[in-house]
Amino acid sequence: MRVLVTGASGRLGPFVVAELEGAGHELVLMSRTRPAAADRWPWVQGDIADFAACRRATEGVEAIQHLAAQPWPTDHPGQRKVAEEKGIPFDQTMRSNIMGTYYLLQAAVERGIRTFVMTGSNCALGHGYRISTREFPFQYLPVDEAHPSDVEDSYSYSKLAGEELLASYTRAYGIRTHMVRAAGICPPARRADMAARVGPARGWVPWLWAWVGSEDVASAHRLLMEKAETIPPHGVYFCNGDDTTALEPTMELLERFKPELAPLAKGLSGHQSLLSNARLKQTVGWEHKTSWRGA
Repeated sequence: MRVLVTGASGRLGPFVVAELEGAGHELVLMSRTRPAAADRWPWVQGDIADFAACRRATEGVEAIQHLAAQPWPTDHPGQRKVAEEKGIPFDQTMRSNIMGTYYLLQAAVERGIRTFVMTGSNCALGHGYRISTREFPFQYLPVDEAHPSDVEDSYSYSKLAGEELLASYTRAYGIRTHMVRAAGICPPARRADMAARVGPARGWVPWLWAWVGSEDVASAHRLLMEKAETIPPHGVYFCNGDDTTALEPTMELLERFKPELAPLAKGLSGHQSLLSNARLKQTVGWEHKTSWRGA
């Protein structure tokens, strides 16, 4: 299959490229800066927020693996100064994550592309990047894809809105669309650093100690693309490790730092994640294979 990979020069890009290459797919790369794999595959230099660039990149491809995104809320009160110092416009998150996805989907319709797999985020839940003092309203643990969202920031909103945008193109145009709700993506070097630095938990972590290996996210992307014709035409899937980034058992963390949530988590054992990846496993046979423990 000839596949477009956006964000090919990003942190996840090389892992998805390697996964797809290993499975025998032909690639077209799209990114603002030259990816290492441009020595092997055609590279379209461009920004996903530019429709003309999206049209160029999608010519002659059969599927899209959409990885490109602004990975944090550039207009968040706690992030605005960082964005300014980096020269990033305050509206970058919305322009890249909303309009960029829209332009790619429009290009897919124009080109007759039938499969679209996108890197989403566990942030679509809304538990991270909180702005108000309201606690996230957990209804049960571990959280699955049916749990209601309660987003407050632009990044989390863009990922949640992206899920519905994909669903709308499935309904309207019949494109098979799938969103990978990745959580704390960790390449090998980061996993090794986690193992070297880990210590006793000191407080509640809004990100729920969730993580996933870069290679595991890449395999989820490939499986959803390759099995797109045999699974429901649209899907949203949490993609996270089976365990947490903590040394302590998960129930111990809850009882110590959020005892009011402990009754919602009956049945949790060991270091079990507070996010459920069961749907991804059941739908395409995905497995969590990487580990940071003993890395």
